Amino acid sequence: MYLNLLVIFLQCSELYAQGKVFTFNRVEIKVEPSDKVKNGAPMSIICHADISKNTYFQLKHNFTFLKDGKLVFMTMSDKEDARYAIPVAKSSDTGEYECRVNADGKMGFSKTIYVWVAGMTKPILTADKKEVSEGETVKLRCELPEEVPPLEFIFRKIKTNSEPIEKRVPEQNQNFSEMEYYVEAGDNILQFDCFGKRQVKSGWESSQHSNKTLVTVKEPFIKPTLITKPSNNITEGDQIEFECSTVAAQMHGIEIIFQKNRTILNSVRDKKFLRYSILATQEDSGEYLCKVEQGAVSKTTKRNVFVSELFPRPTLYASMTQLDESKDLILNCSINGLRRANFSILRKSSSGDILLKKSRILAIKVNVNDTGSYTCKAEVKGITKESKPVRISVYAPVSKPTLSVVSGSPEVVLGKPLQLICHSVMGTPPITFTFYKGDEIKKNVTNDTYATFLDEDIGLSDNGGYKCDARNNHSSGVKTSNILNVTVIVPIRDASLGSVPYGEVEVGSDTAFLCSVKEGSWPIDFKFFKKTDHEVLLHEVREYSDRTIWHKKTMKRKDTGTYYCVASNRASVNVRSRPITISVILAAWQKGVIAAFVLTAMAGAGAVALWWFLRKKKKAKGPSMEMSGSALAPNLASEKLTRPPSDGNYYSGSGYIEDNENHMKSTDESKGPDLESAEVDYTEVEVSTLDPHRDSMENRHSQRIYGHPDAT
Repeated sequence: MYLNLLVIFLQCSELYAQGKVFTFNRVEIKVEPSDKVKNGAPMSIICHADISKNTYFQLKHNFTFLKDGKLVFMTMSDKEDARYAIPVAKSSDTGEYECRVNADGKMGFSKTIYVWVAGMTKPILTADKKEVSEGETVKLRCELPEEVPPLEFIFRKIKTNSEPIEKRVPEQNQNFSEMEYYVEAGDNILQFDCFGKRQVKSGWESSQHSNKTLVTVKEPFIKPTLITKPSNNITEGDQIEFECSTVAAQMHGIEIIFQKNRTILNSVRDKKFLRYSILATQEDSGEYLCKVEQGAVSKTTKRNVFVSELFPRPTLYASMTQLDESKDLILNCSINGLRRANFSILRKSSSGDILLKKSRILAIKVNVNDTGSYTCKAEVKGITKESKPVRISVYAPVSKPTLSVVSGSPEVVLGKPLQLICHSVMGTPPITFTFYKGDEIKKNVTNDTYATFLDEDIGLSDNGGYKCDARNNHSSGVKTSNILNVTVIVPIRDASLGSVPYGEVEVGSDTAFLCSVKEGSWPIDFKFFKKTDHEVLLHEVREYSDRTIWHKKTMKRKDTGTYYCVASNRASVNVRSRPITISVILAAWQKGVIAAFVLTAMAGAGAVALWWFLRKKKKAKGPSMEMSGSALAPNLASEKLTRPPSDGNYYSGSGYIEDNENHMKSTDESKGPDLESAEVDYTEVEVSTLDPHRDSMENRHSQRIYGHPDAT
């Protein structure tokens, strides 16, 4: 019975559980009173879960509030609404909010909403000192206690009757910032304040200005006083006295500096005044400055001084500024409106002025060493003034110029540039040189003693006509050089080589080699070469012609080979001909002698063979044939029949056949005519005869010929 009740209870529970069905329709988020809240006002973030159920049942909701993706509030509720209340809104509460709802394992998400808490809290400004001296520093601290970084702090230094000076400091990790200010001279009473800024979605938002902090500044010394005596109506020659003074709480470390423009005239230390005096000149007019310094503090006072002119600057007059040597020069020094003064005339020098005469007038006969700058000085009441310098140039006449080629030789290769130099040994610079090519002016050059000219357009017709002029400011005028004739060298072009006879030359005969060029200036150097393992120079000659003939006497067999020639002239370009081949062969009479000798040797060999044959035949018929000759004769006869009829009679060229058996050499055989003088190889004929006492010997003839294949 209990078991039945348990089964019924479990089935009912399962049916009940299967009946709890719900779903999230949406999750909503909103801000009260609005999404823009004033700083310090209350606000609430409300999250509402819209859920549909199949029947009524209780459901637990877990609400999570996030700001800028970070958790800020969580709550559990049976209701479908939850509230995140902020009683006092601050600027740090500005951001994007969203909420998430978890109910029985199901999740719902709201959209994000941006909330802007307008306005920032008022910053707090503090200073480490309330009273400072000029040259010291004061440290300020500006803090926004309720704000969250990143922030930007703006410090302001406020002076009376001037615009505030701002300094900006960004802070990424803290809600305060510090700044040091240097207290300058003249900063009597200072005020400071600050404010903060932060970046929001719509731009930058600024806080209120902080409280104003007052800092009192003490002076270590007062601004200096500058006095001049006389104070006005100062004229050249008057004595001017300057006095610069100050009042300081402590004289130690005080320095007084007296300057004109940027030049320091005098200075003192640890004293309250400075004195300085000068004899006034017009150059002393200007702005004077008295500066007092102590540590980092500096104060200045300025005063303008005007000095009236006692007499004007003198003027130096010259009778001539450019004149020939040995001419008279008069220098006159004068002052407009004033005749009484102490005058002196001087010549300027790098080592110092040279006094020429204590007078207003100087007359001299000049030479070239008197060239230079001259001035005069005038002195009145201790005031000395100097005139502007006058440049005097004394000229010696130019000598006749010489024109030459820079390379030294008065010649140029066709197509190459020609550089000329025109030089005058004498003459006061500057000298103007003019170059002529024919009657045409090619170049003007002004230099000291020489000038160069480069002619890059050289043709075959440019064989002369160069000259140059030289002139300076001397009255003698222009000097002209001699005419320079320049030889134009035409380079060698197209060398060729020929021979007579051509190709084949008989031993002992003469050969004429002809080397010629198509173009080139004389003289021409001709060289003849024969090609071997290295180049062999056979003959060289210099000709005032475009060709040359070289006669080679008595050609020999060793002269066979390849020949070429090389031609060159002063253009220094070697031109090589194409090679030709010469073959030295035997002469016709030499070939005839060799042929006659060979025929004679062949006839002699035939006669010996016939004698041997007849003798052998006679022995075969005699009584001695029964001993051993009966066997030899058939063998020899058989051998005679099987051997070709021409075997061993003649071999051309250098080949030979030599008998393997014992043989005899004929030492008195004819060797033909003597060919040693014609440098030809000889032919040697050897004839072997059968030894009648040796049955195994065979008849062989051998012939040997040395020389060119054409010798056969």
